[in-house]
This record gives sequence, structure tokens and C-alpha cells, in this order.
Amino acid sequence: MGVRFEFDSANKILVTRLEGELTDELARETDAGMRKHLVERRPHVHIVDCSSVTKFSMSGEWVRQLAQRQPALHGESCRRFFVMPSPTGFGLARMFQIVGEPHYAITIVRSLDEIPATLTVEPPRFESLETT
Repeated sequence: MGVRFEFDSANKILVTRLEGELTDELARETDAGMRKHLVERRPHVHIVDCSSVTKFSMSGEWVRQLAQRQPALHGESCRRFFVMPSPTGFGLARMFQIVGEPHYAITIVRSLDEIPATLTVEPPRFESLETT
């Protein structure tokens, strides 16, 4: 259970992979790690992959708080994707999308396979980054 960060330097794609139970605490840790890697690597694409999340225990209030924060890459172009195969995860992502709309432009997909069709990049080669 936890979070893993991977980066493809050729295409400038950051992937945040969550697994296990997604709690407010894990979301808080993930947010801190994401912000660090976003600022350090300045990706063109950021993917939050929740394909391996087994339970969503994250509160709606915490989703709203995260969505209302200014992006780490404020004013920079970064395409953002949430991969949410489960109905619960999709609902939380949709809440984030609605509340964060002034600050974030997010595309929600059901699987990672849906993302490459929307990007024109070389086949990605991800390298693992430290978790936080």
C-alpha cells in the first residue's frame, strides 16, 4: 500500500501510482510528493494512476481542499490525467475536477490505455523516483 512516482524524461511524463487503500493521510503524503516532483521535473504530462487502489476511504472534504489549492506548476502547461477504473474513484476524481476547474484542467479516464491515444509522444520509458 502506498505511492510510487515514475518519470519519463524523454517525453516529460510524471506518473503517480497509488495502491491499496486511499486514505486522507495517503492523499496528503501523495500531494507533498507530487508537488516536489512537479516542481523539480516540470513535466508536460502528469498521470495519477489509481488502477491499483483497492478501497477509497478519502473524504470528500479532503478532495475539495486539494482541488482548491493552487497547482504546483501554476501558469505552466501540464496535461493532467486521473486513471480511475472504479465508480467510487471516478466520482472522487469528478468532484476534484468540478471544484478545481478554475485551477486544474483534468481528463478522467478508466484505464491507462486511453491516454496514449490523446498524446503524441514516443513510447514512454519510466524510471522510478523516490516516494517522497
